[in-house]
Amino acid sequence: MDIFFSSSYLIQLVILSISLLLIIFTIYKHKSPSRPKLPPGRRGWPIVGETLEYGRACKSGEPEKFIIDRMSNYSTDVFQTSLFGENLLVFCGASGNKFMFSSANKHVTPWWPRSISAALNFPSDMGFLQDDLTKLRAMLPEFLKPEALQRYIPIMDSMAKEHLEIAWSPYNEVKVLPLTKEYTIAVACRVFINIKNLEHITRFANLFGLLTKGILSAPIKLPGTAFSRAVREGKLLHEEFLAIIREKKMELLEKKGPAKEDLLSRMLLMADENDRGMNEKLIASQMIGFFIGSYITTSSTITSMLRYLAEFPNVYSKVLKEQMEIAKSKGPGELLSWEDIQKMKYSWNVTCEVMRLAPPIQGAYREVTTEFTYAGSIIPKGWKAYWTVASTHKNPKYFPEPEKFDPSRFEGRGPAPYTFVPFGGGPHMCPGKEYSRLEILTFIHNVVTKFKWEKLNPDEKIIFNPAPSPVNGLPVRLEPLIFKN
Repeated sequence: MDIFFSSSYLIQLVILSISLLLIIFTIYKHKSPSRPKLPPGRRGWPIVGETLEYGRACKSGEPEKFIIDRMSNYSTDVFQTSLFGENLLVFCGASGNKFMFSSANKHVTPWWPRSISAALNFPSDMGFLQDDLTKLRAMLPEFLKPEALQRYIPIMDSMAKEHLEIAWSPYNEVKVLPLTKEYTIAVACRVFINIKNLEHITRFANLFGLLTKGILSAPIKLPGTAFSRAVREGKLLHEEFLAIIREKKMELLEKKGPAKEDLLSRMLLMADENDRGMNEKLIASQMIGFFIGSYITTSSTITSMLRYLAEFPNVYSKVLKEQMEIAKSKGPGELLSWEDIQKMKYSWNVTCEVMRLAPPIQGAYREVTTEFTYAGSIIPKGWKAYWTVASTHKNPKYFPEPEKFDPSRFEGRGPAPYTFVPFGGGPHMCPGKEYSRLEILTFIHNVVTKFKWEKLNPDEKIIFNPAPSPVNGLPVRLEPLIFKN
């Protein structure tokens, strides 16, 4: 009997203890803040993640749908996904853009997906080359600032005139995208590496064309995949640039005089405190990156500009009026100047609206360098982060009637900060912003003062690969514009 009561007492004591522990745990759980979790979202399939879904959105001409759908399903602040073989945290809205731009060098650092770094042939020992990379990045703004680029405006202007005379004027119908690529690659060759040889420029254009088709793809290196082709073409381009670098080095050594005012010469003349030059492989990789940035994005924006001008005659008329006033102010044979570019305010507003609706890039990547919390979620060190134009450019919160083409959005003070971000922001804003502005406006000036045009296929589909591209290259019918100075 004593044993029975003793056992019963022990059982009751155990039950009571467990109950007390559960009560204490429940109280603690409600009173103590729990550790933040990862942002909501899904990563999709192993390796490829949601890359295929993103690719389908790009091919349908709506890459922003991939982002907007996940903002709606998971979070308007930050969500997780997996693209190009990497787990990504996508920061959304103006607040997300602001955080990413202002956190540069504090919480995040620039980073590229494996598909891009492999295609650009980045040196494997990048850690040892960090000092060189820092110096190269510091030199870029000096070369690409407005004061430095002014001397290239007459060159861009004369090249645009020559290009239109040779490749456009003899024909009644042309395809805009391939022709604008010809122009932008030629200008990049002239400004960045001082190459004018047409055969060399054509070879560059062919290699870059193949490279860019697979630069954003799942990093699956199997025969026939876009990634495999991009890596192959990237290696060929890398060898081309290494050969140019070594040839340029010899020229600089032999002449021993003032260097050519091109970007590559500037890079090669940089040296550290021990008179050691920059790493050749790093320079080659960076040059490929500069070419892609100027070649793809600028040609895409010019093409989109001509497409929208054909669709909106009232906007075209205002651009034509502005450009004609500038053309009539020039003497015979006189080329465009910095002052002329500054007068193209309406044309630049139109360009900005074009880049809002058809952004030449979708965003940029970062790597998280230290763990932090954001919008109630934990952002772990080592994860990859991404800011994107898709969360703001077509967001009615920032742009009423976002699908409407309306250049007046950029009059006066323009859009709210961190909502219009085609060039990014913060210390890692695209250094080529001013270069692109000059090249785009110079080309548009020459086109609108020389031709009228109409689209041959009003329903031509636009895909993103990686920049917006008309599937047939935007065929147009040209009509010479009679201009009397």
